[in-house]
Amino acid sequence: MRTLRKATLRGLAAETAIAATAEIDRGVAFLLVPVFLAVGVVAYFSLTEEPGFLQPLASSAALGVATLLARSRPKLHLALMAALLVALGALCAKVETWRASTVMFGSEISTRLTGRVAAIDAMANGRIRLTLDVLSTARPKLRYQPDRVRLSARAVPPGLTAGATVSGFARLLPPTGPVRPDSYDFSFGSYFDGIGASGFFLTNPTLETATPAPLAQRLSAAVERARDAIADRIRAAIGGPEGEIAAALIVGVRAGIPETINEAMRKTGIYHIISISGLHMALVAGTVMALLRGAFALFPEFSSRRPVKKYAAAAALFAIAAYLFISGVVVAAERSFIMLAVMLTAVLFDRAALTMRNLAISAIAVIMVSPHEVVGQSFQMSFAATAALVGAYAGWSGRRAGRGDGAPPNRPWPWAMAHRLMAATGAAALTSIVAGSATTLFAMWHFQRVAPLSLFANLAVMPIVSILVMPFAVLAAIAMPFGADWPFLYVMGKGLTAMIAISGWIAERSPLDAVGLVSVQSVLFVTVALVIATMATTWLRLAALPFALAGLVTIHQVRTPDALVSEDAKLVALPIGGGELAVSRARPNGFTADNWRRALDAETLVTPETLKGADTRFTGTDAALDLPPGTPFLCADGLCLARHPSGAIVVRAQDTAAARPACAFASLIVIADARAKDPCRDSAVSVITARQLARSGSAAVYFDPAANRAPEVRFAVEENYRPWHVQRAFSREARGLAPYQRKDRKPKTPDRPAAGSASNR
Repeated sequence: MRTLRKATLRGLAAETAIAATAEIDRGVAFLLVPVFLAVGVVAYFSLTEEPGFLQPLASSAALGVATLLARSRPKLHLALMAALLVALGALCAKVETWRASTVMFGSEISTRLTGRVAAIDAMANGRIRLTLDVLSTARPKLRYQPDRVRLSARAVPPGLTAGATVSGFARLLPPTGPVRPDSYDFSFGSYFDGIGASGFFLTNPTLETATPAPLAQRLSAAVERARDAIADRIRAAIGGPEGEIAAALIVGVRAGIPETINEAMRKTGIYHIISISGLHMALVAGTVMALLRGAFALFPEFSSRRPVKKYAAAAALFAIAAYLFISGVVVAAERSFIMLAVMLTAVLFDRAALTMRNLAISAIAVIMVSPHEVVGQSFQMSFAATAALVGAYAGWSGRRAGRGDGAPPNRPWPWAMAHRLMAATGAAALTSIVAGSATTLFAMWHFQRVAPLSLFANLAVMPIVSILVMPFAVLAAIAMPFGADWPFLYVMGKGLTAMIAISGWIAERSPLDAVGLVSVQSVLFVTVALVIATMATTWLRLAALPFALAGLVTIHQVRTPDALVSEDAKLVALPIGGGELAVSRARPNGFTADNWRRALDAETLVTPETLKGADTRFTGTDAALDLPPGTPFLCADGLCLARHPSGAIVVRAQDTAAARPACAFASLIVIADARAKDPCRDSAVSVITARQLARSGSAAVYFDPAANRAPEVRFAVEENYRPWHVQRAFSREARGLAPYQRKDRKPKTPDRPAAGSASNR
């Protein structure tokens, strides 16, 4: 038996070595290049403090030399090459961070701002959002001025276009952090988007005399004006929410889509249709190629002597480049363009287009250009879906080639048409299943939601998008310079009407889509499984199974917070059982509350009850301790109190005086005052002040009823600030100061900010 075991293990090792050699000979090492680069990028962005240039640069140089010296030892050479790629990924991320160097605004302030309009977005709520390149500020003049801001206004001057100069009193707000630990960091996104502050105009902006702009800004403004003109033409031709969606699909302007429609598409899993991505690029390229191939077919003599397929591919490459340009060169569209451009270029050079090698080249290009995208959901989900589809296509093609190409059966034409329709439906269903399976866990991890009926929604909607919406969008774009675009936009609008109706109907019948938190370990296991399954070509792809199984087993092995606190100390929430989430405000921030509800897998929000003067339910320690577990927030006299199902009492107090009596019975006290100190000094009570939250971001709290100690508090931001968080140290709250109040009481005039505005201190 022992001999058999040895022989079996020895044979398995030999077979594994043979398969591994075959994989390397088939080029799997190159396919792993973007994987190891991405590992380096993720490692860099996961650091708790910012490294200097020396560490990644020295590591890359040392590993590069070691890799060259180890060329005669293949196994060591491969291991060192993998380490070198990881170091290069970290170096690329460091270079991008240094290159961005966005000036991030640190505190709220009201000032007169003059800026050049970079972009104009009409919001669904009627407001106008302006992206401005800041030229100057006054009253007060900011000593630390952001280069670009994003502000909303109730109204803007008629005929305002990109490139114009506007001025007005504005309230500037610093970029916010994650709404809870491990959620999306808005400061991170703002830093790499170049947005140093957001906010709103206190008075409607007015036009100012234009100042000379650099050439790059003039070109950008010209593109924005063209986009706005096209979007206005589309809205006028189609109208309603269909016109807003059509503008989003053609020129990438999404701000005007009503939130009810956005939510219906998210709930049904078809929101990817709105974002200009690989799907849209592929449909544009496919439509252009089909039109040209059809046109060339009308001239058989020319087509037989010329490489018309290459002509069509070149035209499609030009079309998607124009599409990228007019859609604003956003990162998601840029990534999709790179992926498709590589494949079309492969056609020009007589290479197979849909291969993992081309996908790897695309991923390498994206990682080198925009490393921060690697940690974003868009990059992860798009490449996961594409890799799964390419791998599935390669496997299916291999099976068909193995069976051989027999002569097609001679069927009557009705049966042949029905067979083709069934095959197309099956292919669409299989595509949705493969792409959905590859991206579901990533969607659950990033958004804590899943679309239970996404397969049916995509099967119902994608034929409409593929046949009526995008092809006619391409035809409308071609006909638009000649003024003949209306018929094509009309058909496109009807297709969008059907898409909206279907998504709304399915959304009404979709069950609850919140799934709670997903563990990082599960995502890592599934990522490894996906890499192995899509890149391996031998029986070694079976190694993906244990990783996939481990990912499923560990999916909910994550510690769920018992309470959450917003970074502005205005909102506290805790689950109280029965699918209910108790919140401390009657009108909580909608985005934050919805994120918390999904993260804590709650169905409904329970707002606080305000107690009357005669109600004494928590006027003393005994009364508070008599509240049953699962009691939602009760509020009175600057104090809100709730009881977690574990028995822990959570208190939100307006100031130290209101919080002091709660030290006798509370487990967690949140004080919404930056000047507050710990009034309890009790090892069994955790006190969180507005100053701590301003410096360290939102907080997650974990109770331990079995231990007589304070709850564990985990903040979203490390104190060793990365470049996108350094602004947190400069707000008045972070410095323990009271909100600023003006000393003078002069009346408010159009040339002065309102009383109570902050100064640039």
